[in-house]
Amino acid sequence: MENVLPAFLLTLMAGLATGVGAAIAFLIRKPTPRLLSTALGFSAGVMLYVSFVEILPKAQEAMAETHSNAAWLAVGGFFIGIAVIAIIDAMVPDVSNPHEFHDSENFLSAPGNADVLYRRDTDSRAKLMRMGSMTALALALHNFPEGFATFMSGLYDLDMAIPIAIAIAIHNIPEGIAVSVPIYYATGSRRKAFGLSFASGLSEPAGALIGYFLLRGVMNDTIFGMSFAAVAGIMVYISLDELLPSAEKFGKHHHAMAGLIAGMAVMALSLLLI
Repeated sequence: MENVLPAFLLTLMAGLATGVGAAIAFLIRKPTPRLLSTALGFSAGVMLYVSFVEILPKAQEAMAETHSNAAWLAVGGFFIGIAVIAIIDAMVPDVSNPHEFHDSENFLSAPGNADVLYRRDTDSRAKLMRMGSMTALALALHNFPEGFATFMSGLYDLDMAIPIAIAIAIHNIPEGIAVSVPIYYATGSRRKAFGLSFASGLSEPAGALIGYFLLRGVMNDTIFGMSFAAVAGIMVYISLDELLPSAEKFGKHHHAMAGLIAGMAVMALSLLLI
């Protein structure tokens, strides 16, 4: 448990990447769809590879000494993780779901292009404010299990947690843009837009702390193993339900696939070298 502080700092870094997304929205006139598509594919590649090659086997390994059916438990924990994040996803309406980018062209338009972004809503600041606020709340809800996933990985193995934190940070960047842009158009305040986007990312370290304080008194190999298996399920769901579909919306299919393969290759190389 000596990794508590480094694991928490990694989780904090990943969560606050929403603030990076807000900054990009203000500093770059129009982010390149190809770059964003490749980055999202890269993040998915890292998550998928590390989930199946590293996290799920470690879950089984952690429980092997105390449970003869460790493989079954690991598989069960994996699908429990998928079920948890799927239920959270289902609770959030599509219109305010940060995992549902319905119009990538509008989404990528940065402040300064008010005549382009959300054309149907230019005369309705209240609607834009509600959109940004609901997206921030939805993002906070989604980030709870992601924060727990990063933190638990860091507690067990910091070397493995670093690429996980980077992958989650990458996928938080476009979500930060999704919060900040409508808030900016509704209020005209960069400070409010950035602040709300930044604050929505704090739910990741909050999820880490809540999970830690709930489980620290009963932390053992079984809890670690089941948590790891659930983490793998959460990351696979995020990759397949959010990252890859979003990557294809922002760019071409081959951009997403190039990022996916690059992410897997980098993750594979890092695991071999560590």
